[in-house]
Amino acid sequence: MTLYLPRTTTSQISETLAAERHSVGGGAMNLVLTLIIVTNEADHYDAVRTATEAGHEHPSRILALIRRDPEAESAIDAEIRRPGTAGPGEALLLRIFGPLGEHVDSVVTPLLVPDAPAVVWWPGEGPADPASDPVGRLAQRRITDALRAADPVADMIGRVRNYRPGDTDLTWTRVTPWRSLLASTMDQRIGWVRSATVAAEPHFPSADLLAAWLSQQLDVPVEREISKGPAITGAVLHTDEGDISINRLDGRVASLTRPGQPEQAVALPLRRPTDALTEELRRLDPDEIYERSAKHMAELVEANA
Repeated sequence: MTLYLPRTTTSQISETLAAERHSVGGGAMNLVLTLIIVTNEADHYDAVRTATEAGHEHPSRILALIRRDPEAESAIDAEIRRPGTAGPGEALLLRIFGPLGEHVDSVVTPLLVPDAPAVVWWPGEGPADPASDPVGRLAQRRITDALRAADPVADMIGRVRNYRPGDTDLTWTRVTPWRSLLASTMDQRIGWVRSATVAAEPHFPSADLLAAWLSQQLDVPVEREISKGPAITGAVLHTDEGDISINRLDGRVASLTRPGQPEQAVALPLRRPTDALTEELRRLDPDEIYERSAKHMAELVEANA
């Protein structure tokens, strides 16, 4: 069931939520976090659907802040979706009009779940300094997605300069399967790695992050090559016993080749937004490996500019 509260206030929304919890029981008491989505009308449907799917692993109160006409009179239109309608948690879609859109933190604060951590996610282009953003200041974790920017790599580097513990980006989460496969490969006897190569479509910051991670882990130079995509298409470890190569040209299955061994097919599909968001919600502490890799990526990109 969905409730509609046009031209409402945060007090009325809170009272309606309390009445709903009283009538059905449980509600926000069983939620593990509040997921705040800062988005627009064009992107909100996909963002809420992704958050709802992620909520099956992380029951959350979803607060979607949808900024509308900035020239209109300040107002809030609320849409409240009961637990079960939008996954195991509540979903609140708040369309915010007028100058109130510049003070959305005042709308969010009364609706946070008591004693539960808050995570904010910008599914579109995020702020340059998430931790200083009015909504970002309310959250323990702040999730952006540089891939949505006009210049993803420049957007990523700019945000890295303002990094604060708790910041992360889905461009990092997208490379988890690649890092896992490379790490499992390096756990075996492979010889001394002299250098490495990462190939991907242009302006794809996940590839630059993967190259930076490899460079740090192995303390070797890593070359970034441009391919036709999709996304990351290959990674090669150049060792004194020969090349270890992972190639994924179709975005689904990769071929793994090692010296003296037959070629092996490995499932390596492109990550869905739900998978990436679900992984990020599994941790609420700072991701130190991301921090080191992102800062090293900025250093490498700027050194090669």
